[in-house]
Amino acid sequence: MLLTPIKPKAVLALNLTPSFLKYTSVTARLGLNNTKRSYTTSENQRSNTQQDNVKYTHFGFQNIPETYKEKLVKNVFSNVASKYDVMNDVMSAGIHRLWKDHFIRKMAPVPGTRLLDMAGGTGDIAERFLDYTKRKHNDTTSKVHLVDINPEMLEEGKKRFMGSQFYSNDQIKFGLGNAENLDFIEPNTYDVYTIAFGIRNCTHIDAVVREAYRVLKPGGCFMCLEFSKVDTPFISELYNVFSFNIIPELGRLIANDGDSYKYLVESIRKFPSQEDFASIIRDSGFTTFGSGYENLSFGIAAIHTGYKL
Repeated sequence: MLLTPIKPKAVLALNLTPSFLKYTSVTARLGLNNTKRSYTTSENQRSNTQQDNVKYTHFGFQNIPETYKEKLVKNVFSNVASKYDVMNDVMSAGIHRLWKDHFIRKMAPVPGTRLLDMAGGTGDIAERFLDYTKRKHNDTTSKVHLVDINPEMLEEGKKRFMGSQFYSNDQIKFGLGNAENLDFIEPNTYDVYTIAFGIRNCTHIDAVVREAYRVLKPGGCFMCLEFSKVDTPFISELYNVFSFNIIPELGRLIANDGDSYKYLVESIRKFPSQEDFASIIRDSGFTTFGSGYENLSFGIAAIHTGYKL
């Protein structure tokens, strides 16, 4: 008999559940002053006006002010960085490797390609890209700029490449950066922009795609691999049971952090559908062909592609 999936609970503003308090504590994590004081009438009115102007976004199934999300997401990935690749293998039974291999084959990079791998984290997309160009073309001229907002994830990526031929050939470089604001990168710089399993964690998805458009050369290609909406009801039910009941428990056992994986599961459900995300890509200036996406494994994941024409 199948387990009943955990149902998301509606949570208002900062009414965060206890399980999330370890990395959403207002005073400990966000640097807010929790000291009590009395307020005058004018101060109360000003405070109410400020609250009315606050913009909210989602953090998993929780509603939080937009300004908090970046730090909360950073904390999640700081907690899981050292076990991130292992957990990907366990959670997907290795299927994520097949998705990523297909992602690179679909890209089909040519010699001399300049790739910006955004939210590149532990470096598995960058490594596949360089392996492909070396194996397919005996190419040593293609280069990757791997950028991530999280220092711990970036360190895991550096460990992957230290001592490799790609590192010694200066084919890979690393940088800290926010996908929503790549002001350290000039316009029209890269041939390909990739972001794999990262964009759903960003506060403003549309801003990420617009920045991708800006930094790509004319003729450049935007490619996003992300979890998506399952297109078969029976598979969707099984997937929900596994996601909400099993994945957080695996996170607790392997990464000693079930809460971060609970967030990651919830963040998948908050990401736009394939059609809606394809519309965001087109609205940002990219040209897409056909639907603009390819479903993988019944829509558990999807590859979105757009061109700067």
